[in-house]
Amino acid sequence: MRDFYASPFNNEFRGPAMNEHPQMNVESFNLDHTKVKAPYVRLAGIKVGDNGDAIHKYDMRICQPNREHMEMPALHSLEHLMAELSRNHSDKIVDISPMGCQTGFYVALINHDDYDDVLSLLEKTLNDVLDANEVPACNEMQCGWAASHSLEGAKDIARGFLAKRDEWTQVFA
Repeated sequence: MRDFYASPFNNEFRGPAMNEHPQMNVESFNLDHTKVKAPYVRLAGIKVGDNGDAIHKYDMRICQPNREHMEMPALHSLEHLMAELSRNHSDKIVDISPMGCQTGFYVALINHDDYDDVLSLLEKTLNDVLDANEVPACNEMQCGWAASHSLEGAKDIARGFLAKRDEWTQVFA
């Protein structure tokens, strides 16, 4: 079953009801984090601009919320690697950003709504991470915290996420 296709315009998309909490402006605050099962990739939102361009934001959840998290040096390096290497596979990437909770990334694409292609893009990018010999822009001139990196840690995260590739479409436990 592919949870991804639940409509983003009703509560089913957000998962099981969260009646005890008011509706929030931030989509992820309306997601019941106790009901999801990482790893997964889900559409977190679509924003359409005045000229019709659409930004599709995906929740790439690597770690189980409130149970585990990525260590900052590994997460930081994976961010650099994915941000750089993903653009070798698509010119639709707008941004790849780590979640503050350190459990995943947001992946934003413009005018690209093919979920299976997004999964393929992430798979190719993570395989590139496994082949990387260095972290791009890992220096004080190009990075705000150049001392906080771990190429091997990033590879370990990528390897673990790729090992569960068949689970990426199943969001809820």
